[in-house]
Amino acid sequence: MAARLTATLFALFALSLAPGARAEEGADDEALTSAPPEEELRERPPDFAEEEAGLRYTLEAIEVRGNTRTRDRVVLRYIPFQTGDQLNVEDPAIELTRYRLLGTGFFRDVQFSLKKGTAPGKVVLVVEVSERNTFVVSDLWMGLSKDADNEGTPKPLTPYAGLDAAETNLAGTGILLGGALGLASRQLALRLRFLDPAFLGGSWMTNGELLYNDARDFFGNREVRYVAPAQQAERVTPHATVTYKRFGGSLGVGRDLSISTQLWLHYRLESIDASPPDAASHLRGDAREPIDFDVLRGRSVLSTLRATLEHDTRDQPVLPTRGWFLSAVSEVSLTPAGSDYPYQRVELRLDRWWRLPFDHVISMSLFGGALSGDAPFFEQYYVGDFSDFLPGRVLGLNFDRRPPPNLLGTAIQEVRYGRYAGKVSSEYRIPLYRGSRSVYGIDLFASAGAYIVANPLDLSRPASGYSGLARVPIDLTGNLGFRLDTNAGAFAFAFSSALGFAPPIQGETE
Repeated sequence: MAARLTATLFALFALSLAPGARAEEGADDEALTSAPPEEELRERPPDFAEEEAGLRYTLEAIEVRGNTRTRDRVVLRYIPFQTGDQLNVEDPAIELTRYRLLGTGFFRDVQFSLKKGTAPGKVVLVVEVSERNTFVVSDLWMGLSKDADNEGTPKPLTPYAGLDAAETNLAGTGILLGGALGLASRQLALRLRFLDPAFLGGSWMTNGELLYNDARDFFGNREVRYVAPAQQAERVTPHATVTYKRFGGSLGVGRDLSISTQLWLHYRLESIDASPPDAASHLRGDAREPIDFDVLRGRSVLSTLRATLEHDTRDQPVLPTRGWFLSAVSEVSLTPAGSDYPYQRVELRLDRWWRLPFDHVISMSLFGGALSGDAPFFEQYYVGDFSDFLPGRVLGLNFDRRPPPNLLGTAIQEVRYGRYAGKVSSEYRIPLYRGSRSVYGIDLFASAGAYIVANPLDLSRPASGYSGLARVPIDLTGNLGFRLDTNAGAFAFAFSSALGFAPPIQGETE
């Protein structure tokens, strides 16, 4: 309703700017006046009458107001209209442009209006912005997990934390400069990134990231037997542990295909140093099978090229009430360029938001992804990234050794990493607070969904001990909490991870 009201007021105001519109002498340029009578339109040439009836005007200039920190050229970079264009006030591009400016994170509010130009039929587009704090916390992670030591012995609850902060509008230039830190027991992740939305003042975008991970991960379902490096005796523990380090980065270039659509190309290069056990086996279902750690021992190289197509029509980046977000990703390992991991990846994501009565919001989310080839395990799909009852990965760090809850009693508890993944979920939000100072909005949310994570082996030869549909590694998930949009960034306080420790839900098998 708010969007329709905005468009109606915009059109009514534009009527006052029609060529030949009568105004009192000395009246303010932005004052509303009545449009010419219908008889006067009929007396004019047909083209002119049709143009006026369609509310088309010649854009004489664009004026930016309210930007005390952000430079005019940064705002104008997101405006698709140019001086001399024929402006149709009913063009959906106007509202999409407003959403695009809000999506930058530079502004709390953006409004468009028209004022009279220097001649009949000419107008000035006024872009009124309300700036927000641009040094923000992009992500904040805190929680508890159950991990294991380097010998695979389970440990009690251990904390983890992470922080991602950025200056999203450096010195008013629109350049983003940020960094991130992830910490857990004997694990560390560091990130440094930048984004220039108008490289060298042109229409191309560039971004880059440096990464460092000193990490470990946990393998094996039950009764794991393994031989560690430099050891001869076989060990029997609940898990086998892989320690590894990653260092590298990525560089990307992008371009707007339309107001709401972007295309990005990224090149990534990483050095990996891993220490998996010499050999290991575990119980998969009722049968003992070898564990494939999906990483090369010692030093190896990962090199990929990724293409990403995004279409975003959300009205807000944090608490959207309407619009679409679509993303398509294709990635290929550059084996001829020295990559030791030949693989390909395809991913599709679709999100849709609807505003309901009383300003409630419902959304639907779909995701599907597939890998083929020999991708390292940290590039595969992890069940904790799909189940809300387990901690998801933070900057590539995996904190938890537990299997997923397995609410449906399926073979999902036999899967940790997979080459195929899919998820469908829905979320319902109820607004609790709206403000204009430190806190812009607080919403209560509840979500529910179903997901699948699988390997080719799970589909061609399911784990023994399961029958019927239980052989399909699928499970349910859900979440409950609060979403906040603040001057310092966006935050979510969710309770599903805590519920994951409850005996009826947690997926412990040992």
